[in-house]
Amino acid sequence: MTSVITGDIIKSRNIKDQNIWMEQLKYALNMLSSDKSYYEIYRGDSFQYECRDIYDSFRHAVYIKSCIKTIKGLDVRMSIGIGTKDYEGNTVSESNGEAFVHSGETFETLKKEKVNLKVKTRDFTLNEELNLYFKLVLIAMDNWTTNSAEIVKLSIENPTMIQAELAKLVGISQDAVSKRQKRAYLDEILELDKLYRQKIDQI
Repeated sequence: MTSVITGDIIKSRNIKDQNIWMEQLKYALNMLSSDKSYYEIYRGDSFQYECRDIYDSFRHAVYIKSCIKTIKGLDVRMSIGIGTKDYEGNTVSESNGEAFVHSGETFETLKKEKVNLKVKTRDFTLNEELNLYFKLVLIAMDNWTTNSAEIVKLSIENPTMIQAELAKLVGISQDAVSKRQKRAYLDEILELDKLYRQKIDQI
């Protein structure tokens, strides 16, 4: 079993210097996998990433979103496909299997449905439940400010850091870190991450 995240950058062409978001996307993917054969950027602003630990797939999608939303005016839409991997290619786009099909098929529906994150597994009932949770959490995530996105990004990168340590990283007060985490609904997102891991275990 593996998971595949397919995505693209929303409103990427509104940014004159494409390197700004491209570097941030590369940074995010490289943080998630040091092996470049597990991710690929194509067609300018689209990407695919194989998250080999299916339990991490939601958190990794949240992390990619937080990195992109640190750039004002940008967002990302992503689909998570979970399933088997039947063929291992030299690159993620050459590999194939259930997870890749689920991710690709679901990604094609995102723009029409106006949803920025969906998951597909072989379990229809589980898909419906998780995608309802995603719709609810996206109310917060789609509206992150650049400051909210930055604090989510840093919190995921440094899961053992307390607020005071994060405050030093950003150069703000501990109270400001707390407020930004609350505005980002970070606690609720991490709660959903725990629930997601439990639900995925049923597949």
